[in-house]
Amino acid sequence: MLLDWTEIDQLVNNALKEDIGRGDLTTAVAVPADTRGTFTLRARHPMVVAGVDIAAFTFRKLVPDCDIEIYAQDGAHAETDAAIAKVSGAAPGLLTAERTALNLMQLLSAIATHARDFVREIEHTKAVMVDTRKTIPGYRNLSKYAAQCGGLRNHRIRLDDGVLIKDNHISMAGSVSKALDGARRGVPLLTKIEVECDTLEQAREAIDAGADMLLLDNMNLDQLREAVAMAAGRVPLEASGGVTLATVRDIAETGVDFISSGRITQSPPAVDIGLDVILES
Repeated sequence: MLLDWTEIDQLVNNALKEDIGRGDLTTAVAVPADTRGTFTLRARHPMVVAGVDIAAFTFRKLVPDCDIEIYAQDGAHAETDAAIAKVSGAAPGLLTAERTALNLMQLLSAIATHARDFVREIEHTKAVMVDTRKTIPGYRNLSKYAAQCGGLRNHRIRLDDGVLIKDNHISMAGSVSKALDGARRGVPLLTKIEVECDTLEQAREAIDAGADMLLLDNMNLDQLREAVAMAAGRVPLEASGGVTLATVRDIAETGVDFISSGRITQSPPAVDIGLDVILES
């Protein structure tokens, strides 16, 4: 998905306001106002880069005329100690923007890195990793952009992007078939309808009722294999629920078409990016 720079502008403004408060007291008392500096954004360990342009945008918010060289674009792999970008300009403003720029880039790079780890685990299968709506509120589009940088396919962005009938919808409607009937009457003709199934019985009912896709929720490997045999290619199958790096390979090898994991965008392992000053010799 494409970055929405109007949205990013608002997010960065709010993030800077949150971090700066009434002013950067430390920089104001410790660094002369006319000091200029050059700094390198450096990977502290291997990672997939995401958000480097957003970090640059953040620095330019406070130092509009700063000079930025980008060495690793979004989606690129950076090894330990690799230089991702270099920024030069008025040192006080760059130091004030440092934490906000790094916070944004580290979050997005963490998502991209974790996404790439999942993709590599299943690349020998036909399964495709997709993301979910389990994101930090306010960071939905950025999180899904970062997941895409790591190799994931974007699933629903928002509730208006498609129909996913979940367990609570089924309970309120009375059955899978009734929920599907209602959905068919209420959505545009070409809208795909996916149904979350907790049991093989629900999966069979959803297939018979004409679902366009099934989400197999928290099923074990034997159940997934049986669902694949039952569907026999008639509808795509998505496995979800408790998917981890330790389990995703076995899940993919059952023959499902898609696998989703909320933890990629919700709680990826942190990555560390440093801003190192380049001292004049």
